[in-house]
Amino acid sequence: MSSGANIYIGTSGWSYPKGEGTWKGYFYPAGKINELEYYSQFFNTVEINSSFYRPPDSGFVYNWAKRVPPGFLFAVKLWQKFTHPKMYREATGEDAVIVQSDVDQFKKCLEPLVKYNKLGALLAQFPPSFKNDAYARQIIGAVAKAFGQYPLAVELRHRSWSDDESTAGFLREHNIAWVQIDEPKFGTSVAAEVPVTANMAYFRFHGRNAKDWWTGDSETRYRYLYSPEEITGLADRVRAASEKVRMLFAFFNNHWQAYAPRNANDLKAALQQPFQQIPMNLEIVQDKRDTEKEKGVR
Repeated sequence: MSSGANIYIGTSGWSYPKGEGTWKGYFYPAGKINELEYYSQFFNTVEINSSFYRPPDSGFVYNWAKRVPPGFLFAVKLWQKFTHPKMYREATGEDAVIVQSDVDQFKKCLEPLVKYNKLGALLAQFPPSFKNDAYARQIIGAVAKAFGQYPLAVELRHRSWSDDESTAGFLREHNIAWVQIDEPKFGTSVAAEVPVTANMAYFRFHGRNAKDWWTGDSETRYRYLYSPEEITGLADRVRAASEKVRMLFAFFNNHWQAYAPRNANDLKAALQQPFQQIPMNLEIVQDKRDTEKEKGVR
């Protein structure tokens, strides 16, 4: 694939060690391995999702940066204190009152990635209830002011943003990439496609499991494997955006039993990007395919 952009394709997170949705045996081989090192043999980027729950210790981040090969980039999800005040309060019992030390603390965890040229982007994901109004725009503006020194992407999930033609201009003023998301669509959902608003494009593919989207847990919600035809459609969107930007990230968040790395490799192939075949436990995968056929799950 030839385009004007540097393309980075990977998954949202790399460590799923427990539960029915584990990656063990589906993507990661049996035995003790360093999962990030193994992952980075196949992909050139990954989202750090643990940073959403708390800023990681910079020592851990330093070790991550040293584990990956040259050219590998991390996208870092912004701390929920900045984007999900209700969730933060429920998790900690404290109000999400932002002070300068919070900004400094989060920047500190980014320092190893900046130092070793491993920081690709900072992702600010807002909840579906985050509607387009003056206060919400003030919040985004504050995030841009605090973290504008880094490539910044914002995930807006309420339709009030895409219904308003001024949203794209507002994001362009702050050089913020408007995240293109693929997920089940409901009446309040943001539009399936949104404009490119920065010199970076950012895609997140969550799967289309509408049945379990609101009732499933953090694993089953993402139990969806994109079909070859659907991958072709996603590739068309990525290809079109790549002609308008200098850098493009695409992450699969359908993490159930390593669906995400499988589909990330599918997308690389669809875009005619070099990819390495993932060794899969064929016995597990075949059993799983038989079960999926019985349940009608893709």
